[in-house]
Amino acid sequence: MIVILKQNHDRQKLEEFRRWLEAQSLMIHESVGMHSTILGLVGDTSRVDESLIEALDIVEAVRRVSEPYKMANRKFHPLDTVADIGGAAVGGGHFAVMAGPCSVESHDQLCCVAEAVKAAGANILRGGAFKPRTSPYAFQGMRESGIELLLEARRVTGLPIVTEIMDLQHLDSFADVDLIQVGARNMQNFELLKELGHSRKPVLLKRGLSSTIQEWLMSAEYIMAGGNENVILCERGIRTFETATRNTLDVSAIPVIKELSHLPVIIDPSHATGVARYVKPLALAAAAAGADGLMIEVHNDPAKAMCDGPQSLTPAQFSDMMGSVSAILGAREQAL
Repeated sequence: MIVILKQNHDRQKLEEFRRWLEAQSLMIHESVGMHSTILGLVGDTSRVDESLIEALDIVEAVRRVSEPYKMANRKFHPLDTVADIGGAAVGGGHFAVMAGPCSVESHDQLCCVAEAVKAAGANILRGGAFKPRTSPYAFQGMRESGIELLLEARRVTGLPIVTEIMDLQHLDSFADVDLIQVGARNMQNFELLKELGHSRKPVLLKRGLSSTIQEWLMSAEYIMAGGNENVILCERGIRTFETATRNTLDVSAIPVIKELSHLPVIIDPSHATGVARYVKPLALAAAAAGADGLMIEVHNDPAKAMCDGPQSLTPAQFSDMMGSVSAILGAREQAL
């Protein structure tokens, strides 16, 4: 349920109303816009008398929200959410580029890539420390040592860092990470999502391989219901019958999410395609379609990468892509 308040409403009466709602065991999410203030009510609203609320002189209108996700719903929060990732803004017109190696392999490799992507315009450094791999025999990442190298790269470059968590038992190791990534395989790991909801640490939530948009938003709701509203959604391709690419990038998810939710949505064309030469055109398509950012894999020597070399751009290719993305963003701004 959402309650739209009248302009210039009495603040004392609003506080009395809030206390009454809280006595009904309801959570209240207040969204203040330029022309109206909206109260989003989360909980069992079936017991609330809608006509009683409408009769209050501070209330303009009351509406029921039929979608199962409430806090992630744009009806609750008409304005775009802007996430602050260590000083880098994501959403609300702020376009972010997260770039770096699929896997942290060494100090020299990471620092080389970090300096290169920063010079090309990236404002967040990505790198895998814990790696979920299909094969148990594949490189599993440097784990805690990888996070230490990411923190060192942050000190050198000033770029905030994002890396993936795989298990709750690793949460303490992420205390200094700027943005915690939840991978596609963990999108519905609800115990993990609930704990991240209590952490207040910004979360990048990737879409599951076979998940619908509603399931994706419900996973975001798990995090937000715990009190953490700093959630960024990441479309990374879904599993279809097509085999020409690793996954099928759902570009249509961008305008759909923009309509349904206030959360920022970024695109990962590297994992979507699995092929480096397809990354640039899909990055341009994502920028043109209104995405709030990109996540790009970059490696200084993709042929020798320990993880996902075929989908990684070289620093030179990344720089070339960034120039084209900037042109698309300029055209997008003029079109709006």
